[in-house]
Amino acid sequence: MKRILIASGLTILLPALAFAQSAADLKNAANTPDKVLTYGMSYSQQRFSTLTQINRGTVKRLVPAWAYSLDDSNKEESQALVMDGVIYITAHDKTAAINVETGREIWKTMISYPPETAMTVCCGIENRGGALYNGKFFRTILDGRVQALDIKTGKEIWNVRSSTTAEGYAMTGAPLVVNGVVIVGVAGAEFSSRGYIEGYDAETGNRLWRLYTVPRPGERGAETWPNQAANAAGGSTWTTGSYDPDLDLVYWGTGNPSPHNALDRKGDNLYTDSILAIRPKTGQMVWHYQTSPNDPFDYDNVQSVILAEINSGGSQRKVLMQAARNGFLYVLDRTNGELLAANKYAKATWAERVDMATGRPVWSEETKKILDHVEKIQNWPYIGGATNWYPPSYSPLTGLMYVNSANIGVEYEPLPLEELRKLNLAAGGRSGGNTIKTTNIFPDPEPRGYLKAINPTTGEAKWQTGFKSPNWAGTLVTAGGLVFTGTRTGELIAVDADTGEILWRFQTSSGIVGQPVTWQQNGTQYVTVTSGDRNNDNARRQDPNIANVPMGGSLWTFKLLPQ
Repeated sequence: MKRILIASGLTILLPALAFAQSAADLKNAANTPDKVLTYGMSYSQQRFSTLTQINRGTVKRLVPAWAYSLDDSNKEESQALVMDGVIYITAHDKTAAINVETGREIWKTMISYPPETAMTVCCGIENRGGALYNGKFFRTILDGRVQALDIKTGKEIWNVRSSTTAEGYAMTGAPLVVNGVVIVGVAGAEFSSRGYIEGYDAETGNRLWRLYTVPRPGERGAETWPNQAANAAGGSTWTTGSYDPDLDLVYWGTGNPSPHNALDRKGDNLYTDSILAIRPKTGQMVWHYQTSPNDPFDYDNVQSVILAEINSGGSQRKVLMQAARNGFLYVLDRTNGELLAANKYAKATWAERVDMATGRPVWSEETKKILDHVEKIQNWPYIGGATNWYPPSYSPLTGLMYVNSANIGVEYEPLPLEELRKLNLAAGGRSGGNTIKTTNIFPDPEPRGYLKAINPTTGEAKWQTGFKSPNWAGTLVTAGGLVFTGTRTGELIAVDADTGEILWRFQTSSGIVGQPVTWQQNGTQYVTVTSGDRNNDNARRQDPNIANVPMGGSLWTFKLLPQ
């Protein structure tokens, strides 16, 4: 323990902070229930915990242990990291280290960026978390920087610029650290930026490599764009990838092509809306799989890529699984990208099915119309997708994925080609919804959203629990038979992993759009989640159920009340 003297003269004890986390520690993160060392709780991003103290029988005794104010009124989407009695959490403007048992702040490091940044970035003011490695905490900063902090003091070690908002870029995702390489992605397809993934040396901050996700003339994939990709843009990489140490491959999803309107970019538009397998030391692309070629619907394919071993075709396969924004759930052999399954898990009318021989979607007649000319159609899922960035979880005990999904469609009409070509679609110029003439959303009859337990090889739900508003929070599944997630009206809930029954709920101070995690400290299991949603006018128009939910960011931690 460490003694510190605070301003009032009171001496308090804080847990000793660890000095380092090795590459081996990160690879073993799934087997350390007393820690949460990586985004996704392990390199596989299963968000599964072996802890059982909080279970179906005891969850009714779950109560708040403490809450910490993040002093912010923006969206709090960050996932906490936990190590040796300390929680590390980010907001867009700060990083904080907090004592896990008391909720007291150990240190806080503020971030500043030009005030106009908030008005010029896509697509929101948030941060989704950080990464731990070798005594450092790594994070991205909204205006296009990557930062390393000392985990003992919060003092900045290095701060490097990756990109600028003038070029249309923003950075909100949590880094992935693999063998000393800090890997990050960018947002910005809605501002005509050219997506990329890049790696930095964890010790020095020197950039080691950059892999662009759309080509230029003469590069592989250029033939899938007009003019040999002279003006290719899009392919944002704004969430965090997964890693297989045995294969030494990182798996990262890429976003939609730019502009949203597809009339002036005929072709598959590689490598947008894809899953990429890359070498973490060099950034070399080993293989790719594209989910939505020539995407007109903003079906960003950046959803979490979950790694697991499952039975497929009568044998155990090393697979990756993704519940994609376009409404299909994909299972691929992660050694080579072979498609093993692709099935609808939500209402999806844009494609009839995926052709298993070619791996390509079979477009519906309605989609063919708007790829060829201007026409108004109705389409599912809506622009926000059947799911979005918020990560699902997977239990190796049940073999099910636990996914928050939306049940919303869109009235869609592209802007005519002659009007589209008048727009400023250069880097930094908006190229998202302004290229579509009509994007009115409409819900099916309630529920507007579901939490689903899905068989990844069939897309079928063992159960689904409906909600008036789609949940925009991540899910966490435990060996205690529980699924934790949050609602936009602010409830943290615990659901029976086998039946979908809501067993426990707690009202936090704002909407939950964060990512719950669990760990154990001194024999006590805890659950932590951020609360805080920015209910702007557009959000309230789309979803009246959240109109009266207050703003204000905070971090909540729960434990069992003694019997």
